[in-house]
Amino acid sequence: MDTEAQHTERDRSSRPADPEDTSDPPGTEGRSRSALLSRVADRLPGGRITLTALACLLLLFALGAWVVQPFDIPSGSMERGLRVGDRVLVNKLAYRFGSTPQRGDVVVFDGTGYFGSADYVKRVVGVGGDQVVCCDKEGRLEVNGRAVDESSFLYPGNSPSDVPFDVQVPPGTLFVLGDHRRESSDSRDHLGSPGGGMIPLGAVIGRADWVIRPPAGLRHLSRPTAYAHIPAPRVSAPPTADGAHG
Repeated sequence: MDTEAQHTERDRSSRPADPEDTSDPPGTEGRSRSALLSRVADRLPGGRITLTALACLLLLFALGAWVVQPFDIPSGSMERGLRVGDRVLVNKLAYRFGSTPQRGDVVVFDGTGYFGSADYVKRVVGVGGDQVVCCDKEGRLEVNGRAVDESSFLYPGNSPSDVPFDVQVPPGTLFVLGDHRRESSDSRDHLGSPGGGMIPLGAVIGRADWVIRPPAGLRHLSRPTAYAHIPAPRVSAPPTADGAHG
């Protein structure tokens, strides 16, 4: 019996101390956070309801600043697809992390110093290096020598352009047009201005991805297939002049 007692004592004393014995009990950190939130709520009029409302407002602000932004269509320049009063959601992350606008995308951009002191919504027709011409012998728009069938989005009764042009899009810029060509002030109207009517990539706010108003018109704005077959530019685009604006 003495031997058993000795073994028991030796086993107890030889066991290493558990390093976690001195740590805080589980859940202490969670309780600390909860206590902090409770103290903040207690100091606010309305308590937790006010705190929750403020958190929601901060979330909406963050979404609007960095993720998505609603934009109301102010004119008929993008009919038939977008009508006056429609509200679209602009994806502000679409061209982050190395992505750039593609031909056919509907983009919202800040036109200050280029089109006017406002935000605009237009369709991208040419990107850096593209040769955009209107019109060919059959009255169609051409990009890099390939005709574009715009019938799926061009406003009924409109021609691709009543103003002839032949432009090469400088690097880092876009050539944009409205779908309702006879009602749209776009790159064609600024061909003779400094910058030639081109929109710098840095002025693009994002891509219009969804129509969310009116509710009955909820739909996704997909890129038309008309531009899928356009070849790459044959030659590199010339550099822009120093200090030019669009």
